[in-house]
Amino acid sequence: MRMGNPAFVVFSNQTFRRLWLAALASNFGGLIQVVGASWHMTTLSASESMVALVQTSITLPIMLFSLAAGVLADGGDRRRIILTAQLFMLVVAVALAVLAGYGLLTPWLLLTLSFLIGCGTALHNPSWQASVGDIVSRENVPYAVSLNAMGFNMVRGVGPAVGGFVVALGGAAAAFALNAVSYIAIIWAIWRWRPARTAAALSREPFAPAFVAGLRYVAMSPRLQRVIGRAMVFGFAAIAVQALLPVVVKERLELGAVSYGVLLGCFGFGAVTGAFVSPGLRARYRNERIVTICFAVVGCGTAVVAVSTIFIVSAVALIVSGCFWLIAMSLSNATVQMSTPRWVLGRTLALYQTGAFGGMAVGGWVWGVIAEVYIVQEALIGAAAVLAFGALVGRFAPFPDFDGLDLDPLDQFREPSLRLDLTRRSGPIKIGIEYEIAEDDVGQFMTLMAERRRVRIRDGARRWSLNRDLENPALWTEEYHVATWTEYLRHHARRTMEDGSVNDRLKRLHKGDLPLRVRRSLEQSRSPAGRRAHLP
Repeated sequence: MRMGNPAFVVFSNQTFRRLWLAALASNFGGLIQVVGASWHMTTLSASESMVALVQTSITLPIMLFSLAAGVLADGGDRRRIILTAQLFMLVVAVALAVLAGYGLLTPWLLLTLSFLIGCGTALHNPSWQASVGDIVSRENVPYAVSLNAMGFNMVRGVGPAVGGFVVALGGAAAAFALNAVSYIAIIWAIWRWRPARTAAALSREPFAPAFVAGLRYVAMSPRLQRVIGRAMVFGFAAIAVQALLPVVVKERLELGAVSYGVLLGCFGFGAVTGAFVSPGLRARYRNERIVTICFAVVGCGTAVVAVSTIFIVSAVALIVSGCFWLIAMSLSNATVQMSTPRWVLGRTLALYQTGAFGGMAVGGWVWGVIAEVYIVQEALIGAAAVLAFGALVGRFAPFPDFDGLDLDPLDQFREPSLRLDLTRRSGPIKIGIEYEIAEDDVGQFMTLMAERRRVRIRDGARRWSLNRDLENPALWTEEYHVATWTEYLRHHARRTMEDGSVNDRLKRLHKGDLPLRVRRSLEQSRSPAGRRAHLP
């Protein structure tokens, strides 16, 4: 398939194309469901905060459960996890349709069932997004991410408008029923997908250590922290327009459900254009400049929606906002994917979603409360001010680029032959590495060791230390601990080509006649007599 935009080369991949089309149908139904739930809430409750809580109920589970889902995505069968999530959401969607059809929905029951659909989304997303790298080549991952986002927003261009007509003609029950039917396509496509299986060199990491490993990896990765932080601020402020749009349509524009669907469709149509604009921006500007532009433009669009009482003006503002919404979110997602090795990708994406969707969940509630206590106009102006602040944050913590990163496994470590009979669970293990460093190179050595410490701890080491010999000051010993021999092997399996440059530079600084000496020892916490050993 030949197209002018380089992103569309990904469609030549049959598996990606089939899954993309199935996701298109599922997202179409999901958007109709959101329109039905949001508008139905206006008939069940006169509270602006209850209307805004519909968005929060869908996004809050992503904040709460994404990391657990990410652990499953990294250690389990992603295809099976996706199928489970989709079948669960199908059951909830059917329940929504039945209850709405019989007039049994209350405001809190509607929020509860919307929350459950959000739980299904939280389980689905890390496995779905981490699977992108299983379907397309690494260089095409940013394009695939952008196309996935474009697909969602293509249906956002028509889905909400269709949803508005469906709600106007058949009520919320019809919208919920259409959403239930839409799950069939993606369940069928995932059932047909047979991803390649690779044999794992090590046993599956237990849930609790894997959970901690994901948190630790992000905690020791400053570039990922900057991406997640900016996405959180963006989600918190940018969600205001979507959360409060039903109130804007009903109170400021004095229009009905169809107009609400059309305006929400304008936002989605703008997001589709963002997929076409994004490659050109990426080719021309660094990531920080693009993100700053997105914050500024979406902030201006939010301010226009706040003050406008003219339908066409609001529509144009939403189109522009939708365009730069997609650019910001897809660039953030792609940056996380391109800045993370495969072994922890599901967990990292989950933490990114926790930040981004957590910001949206909190923002939807905060702006709804402000709109109820004051007026919707002031809430939207406040959100625009936060977006303006987010545009300035990059001066202090710039959004990272990902070009040139090589996160393939370093694969230089070979398991040593041991004379002591160990099992994979033996431990704790202490590792010491000796360096001989010239006095003139100590400053450079310390700088490299600071980076080495970050990487060691990020990849699972404990109690890292650097010691200098008092009798031979040129002799330095790096020491760290791991819980078991398996964790030691896992620690080295996590090393990437990007980390290899530090290893090479440290080896070049070593002035000894012999190669670096590595001492591995099994720690004994008790004396032979069975009492705790004490240092002299």
